[in-house]
Amino acid sequence: MPYLEACDPLSSRQFMLSVRRLADSLNYGVDRSSFLGSGLDYAQSRPYEPGDSVKAIDWRITARTGRVFVKEYESPKRMPFWIVVDTSASMMASSERLSKYAWAAQIAGGLAFACLDRASPVGLLGAGGRALRFNPSLSRSTVMQWLHELRHYRTDEPTRLAERVGELSSSLSQRAILIVLSDFHSPDGIEALRLAGGRHEVVALQLTDPAEAGWAGAGFVRAREAETGREFFSRGSDLGLTPPAEVGKLLRRSRVDHLQIRTDGAVAATLRVFFASRALLGRVAKG
Repeated sequence: MPYLEACDPLSSRQFMLSVRRLADSLNYGVDRSSFLGSGLDYAQSRPYEPGDSVKAIDWRITARTGRVFVKEYESPKRMPFWIVVDTSASMMASSERLSKYAWAAQIAGGLAFACLDRASPVGLLGAGGRALRFNPSLSRSTVMQWLHELRHYRTDEPTRLAERVGELSSSLSQRAILIVLSDFHSPDGIEALRLAGGRHEVVALQLTDPAEAGWAGAGFVRAREAETGREFFSRGSDLGLTPPAEVGKLLRRSRVDHLQIRTDGAVAATLRVFFASRALLGRVAKG
């Protein structure tokens, strides 16, 4: 099956506007001046190049040599971010205008640009059947590239959450921040995050659709599991899914930060409060 055009009804321009608004919301009230050079450790002076700010001119060396020099400062070393997105079929199941997957793509973009605004390198890892991996960088064009790929989807993609998180965690040579966007329909994914939490800082953003709470008064229903195609019978009030509150308990017991995001809720405000309370997006590496 080919990849479909987009996971949401938005045009490319509308999608990027939504992503940028989310990034600005996450950065609201944050002082970014420390990344402009004035408050950092002096490293060296070099010849002026077109595009350099006049505020960075080293007037003492410029006066002595007769050539324009600018000061360079050593930026703080930021912890790399990995955004892990569950691209499996269950993420596309939706009773709302935007599915869990559509929100995951927007949130991934908003987080990525918020990281770049704070000089933190960011990468992407897909946790579905396709190979989707971009190593952390400070390149906006790279983020634009993987966002374009991320918006494409398939309705038969299996989950590989546990496998991908395990591979990523063991392959990283330095401590990183892993932000996982998933509906956590795969029980072994929780155990994988617990193990990764022993080496890295792990944040679990659980996306839920209101229909996953069940259909009151529906009696018995016949349903099909999105990723395996397995058909089953269940009560309408209980679709056989682990309740989000229980998933949260299991993750927090494993020392993994957890946030439930409902697709019919105030997504941007929920994320802003969560990340502001943890000061994650500008975390500096120790050592």
